[in-house]
Amino acid sequence: MKKMNLLFCSVAMCAAVPFFSTAQDNPSQMEEKHKAEAKAITADKSKAEDMARAAASSIPAKLQVVFAEYEGDKKVKSLPYILYVTAANNPHYSKKLRIGSRVPVLTGKEGGLQYLDVGTNIDAQVTRTADARFNLELVLERSWVEGEVFANMEGTTKGAEPSASPFKQPIIRQFKTDLELFLRDGQTVESTMATDPLSGKVLRVEVTLNIVK
Repeated sequence: MKKMNLLFCSVAMCAAVPFFSTAQDNPSQMEEKHKAEAKAITADKSKAEDMARAAASSIPAKLQVVFAEYEGDKKVKSLPYILYVTAANNPHYSKKLRIGSRVPVLTGKEGGLQYLDVGTNIDAQVTRTADARFNLELVLERSWVEGEVFANMEGTTKGAEPSASPFKQPIIRQFKTDLELFLRDGQTVESTMATDPLSGKVLRVEVTLNIVK
């Protein structure tokens, strides 16, 4: 019995030798592993803190852009658009709005037909400033169909005689502008006024910013 106990202890010690030997032979590997784990924990904590700070410094806001048309002093059209944006301390938050139609236009060459995008495009970016204001960067594009003109087609197919029958083509007006505004909560500004050189109509743009509470 005594011999069996001695044999068992010998086997157990032999089994334990590789473990202790490995731990003693590779202390640098164990140290590097602990350093890597500590670095990963620190990185995750830093990322979580950055996200928490970004969320705390971000403010939801309602942005309203109004395109208004005037004939003289009379307002004949008002087109409002509303976007919900995030005002942050960095310029990484941006919103886009696209609305409109695709208008078919004959090219006049071999009966070719193409579609033009007609409508309103708004790109908005809002950044908080140190003096409790908001820096708005806007890219505004608006196009619309206003009337028609008659044109003659050169030929509906290749080699065909020009058509004597006129066809209608839409007249497409355009307006484009880039804006940078500084607004406070609840403030409205008339940012742009432009006159169409053909129709004489005046287009004005009003921008309003309200913090969502």
